[in-house]
Amino acid sequence: MAKTDFKSVDEYQETFQGEKKERLQAIREIIREAAPGAEEVISYQIPAYKHFGFLVYYSGATNHISLSYPFSEALLAEFKAELSTYKVSKSAIQLPDKDPLPVDMIRRIVEYRVKENELAEAAKPQKSKKK
Repeated sequence: MAKTDFKSVDEYQETFQGEKKERLQAIREIIREAAPGAEEVISYQIPAYKHFGFLVYYSGATNHISLSYPFSEALLAEFKAELSTYKVSKSAIQLPDKDPLPVDMIRRIVEYRVKENELAEAAKPQKSKKK
């Protein structure tokens, strides 16, 4: 039975080999560069990044890597043309192993998610401090 109680992203990625492992690490590095303040965690037994809430998850599958989160309609519209060549749902983008990794698009999606979360955080009512 496959290990499913990961405590770290390193532990998760150690279950992969070769090019798949390299592609997962490349995505990890893109996310870290695009969201340097984000916290790296394991959620739902896959890597996830938090910055004022969850930004993005990623996971390895047999023939692709999924970039996932319940993506907003605005994000899907912003990247519609670029995403047209991928299998996309409201919560996942499948990046086929046979295709080059879309590094620039991944970076911009993460940056977009950072802005979405920061705007959502700023829009929350501020709690008043009692004296």
